[in-house]
Amino acid sequence: MGIIAKLKGELVDIIEWLDDSRSTLAWRFPRYENEIKNGAELIVREGQRAVFVYRGQLADQFGPGHYELVTENLPILSTLQGWSHGFRSPFRSEVYFISTRPVTDLRWGTPSPVTVRDPDFTMVQVRANGLCVLRIADPEIFLREVIGTDSSVSTDEISELLRRVITQAFSDMVLETRLGVIDLQGRQTELAGKLKDYVQERVDDEFGLKIDDIVMTITLPEEVTEAMTRGVARGVEQARYLDNVGPMDRLQQGAAAEAMVAAARNEGGGAGSMMGAGLGMALGQQMGSMMAAGAPQAAPQAGPPPLPGAQQFHVEINGAAAGPYTPDQLRPFVAGGQLTPATLVWANGMAGWAAAQTVPALAGLFAPAGPPPLPGASQRGGNA
Repeated sequence: MGIIAKLKGELVDIIEWLDDSRSTLAWRFPRYENEIKNGAELIVREGQRAVFVYRGQLADQFGPGHYELVTENLPILSTLQGWSHGFRSPFRSEVYFISTRPVTDLRWGTPSPVTVRDPDFTMVQVRANGLCVLRIADPEIFLREVIGTDSSVSTDEISELLRRVITQAFSDMVLETRLGVIDLQGRQTELAGKLKDYVQERVDDEFGLKIDDIVMTITLPEEVTEAMTRGVARGVEQARYLDNVGPMDRLQQGAAAEAMVAAARNEGGGAGSMMGAGLGMALGQQMGSMMAAGAPQAAPQAGPPPLPGAQQFHVEINGAAAGPYTPDQLRPFVAGGQLTPATLVWANGMAGWAAAQTVPALAGLFAPAGPPPLPGASQRGGNA
């Protein structure tokens, strides 16, 4: 090879970076032993930034555009190289291309659960995962703290670093906010914005990065999720009950009234005429007492008080204990659907709450009703 050809091979006249992988964050132009000549072309494309580094010191930076490398375009490098009388050609300098495009596919997740102190479930271990959108905001810090002497840096190399930072930030955020697990799940969007601020404080001056967005999903243990689901279902059931029936005193009054009406209609029973005659009086007295009070008060019990020594039961209705009631007082609840064979009940002497159908004193309430007596059956029985 001749001297001219060798000289041409050592001089760099076009400096550019062509990369379509979207996974490379920084790339050093492979100058090797070549020198950059006076008037060389520098091409910086959109989403890139070119940075000249001379003997470890950051020099001139260039945004997107087409540049001719002359003295006027390299003021910092001219000072560093001591070009007191203009551009000295050729010269040596490292050129790094930095990607300023956002990285949108960085996934993160907590490798181990974070313990949360919860007012309802005491101590709960939660996990979180999601996506992080980031970009390089300060090339100088990124060059010094991340690139170092590497010829290139990919997203894989900083993914593990970012995951550790986000995980620690999530743990600190949960501890500082002191929210229970129900609030954590219900305010995930708001907390994702807060987590973004927590992470940004730890990567801007340290690594030269900017966090554009963080998407977060908080996962609770399966048993906690099931307990929350049961609680929601019970709340919906209670809301429907209150809309359709009203307070407990109205439930008891309505059930008692339905029982009296049903008994009055039972013409075959001996108590039918007595109940029919007394129905209007009982309802009239009840309405009169409510009107005379002039304010919402507890309604009087329907019927006479329980006989002394009669067994009384507390009943679980919509998650709350009601009562006590005698078995006869519970019949209207069975008719109204508030007391089922599976409803929990308790009375003095019982070891604990038990299903109503397992209690001998209440089992008869759920026995299938027999057919009504045949018309005239009492007359035929008396004539026989």
